[in-house]
Amino acid sequence: MVASAAALGVRPATHATQTAGPGMTVEDLRVRFDAREVLHGISAAFARGRITALIGPTGCGKTTLLRSLNRLHDGRPGARISGRVRLGEEDVYDARTNVRELRRRIGMLFQRPNPFPQSIRENVALAARIHGLWSRAEVPERTEKVLREVGLWDAVRDRLSSAPFALSGGQQQLLCLARALAVEPEVLLLDEPTSSLDPGSMSRIEELIAALRERMTVIIVTHNLQQAARVADEVCVLLDGSLVEQAPAAAFFRGPSDERSRAYVEGRIG
Repeated sequence: MVASAAALGVRPATHATQTAGPGMTVEDLRVRFDAREVLHGISAAFARGRITALIGPTGCGKTTLLRSLNRLHDGRPGARISGRVRLGEEDVYDARTNVRELRRRIGMLFQRPNPFPQSIRENVALAARIHGLWSRAEVPERTEKVLREVGLWDAVRDRLSSAPFALSGGQQQLLCLARALAVEPEVLLLDEPTSSLDPGSMSRIEELIAALRERMTVIIVTHNLQQAARVADEVCVLLDGSLVEQAPAAAFFRGPSDERSRAYVEGRIG
C-alpha cells in the first residue's frame, strides 16, 4: 500500500498558487557521458512560485538533471547535452549565454556545505559585490539582512571576520544558503541540502525553502520521501534516467498514477 498523505506529512494544498508560465522548462533533454546516456529525453516544467522535488532511487539521474539546469556539466570530459533548457524564454545552452550571469540567476546549494576560505562576511558578500549588486558601503547592512533571513545572525554577529569552519555543519549550510540568496537568484537548485544535517538544522532549512517559493522557482533533489511530502508543491519521479511521472505533491502521495512510481514509493524498487 502507498503510505497515506498524512503519514508522509503532506501539507494541505493551501500554499503558494502557481503563477503564470514556467520558471524553467526542459524539452527532450538528453545527457551523455562518453558512450553512456544518463538522461533519456526528459521534458518537464518547473513553475515560478512552486517547489518541485526530484525523487527516485540512487543513480536514476536526479542530480544529473539538476546540474544540467545551470550548466554545471560544462567542461566535463565526454559530456554531451542535447535538447533545450529554458529559463523563462531564454535558452540556457545558447552559445551567447553568459554562464557566470546564468549561475547568478540560477543558484545552487550542494549536498555538503562548501563555504569559501574567507571570512563569514566575505562568504556572504563576495559574489554580490562581484556581480555589482552590493556596493562596499552596503555590505554591513545587507550582510546582516541576509544572515537574519536564514536565522544565522545571532550565532555569527560577533565573528563576521572569522573563517566559517568552526561553525556546525548546519550553520555552514545556512551560510551557503545566505551566500546563494545574496545574489538574488530567480531559481534555486538544492541537491539533497539536508542529507548530512541533524534534525534541527534540517527543519530550519526546510522552513526557509518553503518561504523561498514566494519569490523564486525552487527545485530540490531528495531521497527523503517525507521531506518531499513536507516541502514540495510538485513531484517529478525519475527512474533509470527517464521521467516517469510529474504531478502535484498532494495528489502524488495520495496515489501515484504510474505503477513504476507506486513501486518506488512502496519500496519495491530502489
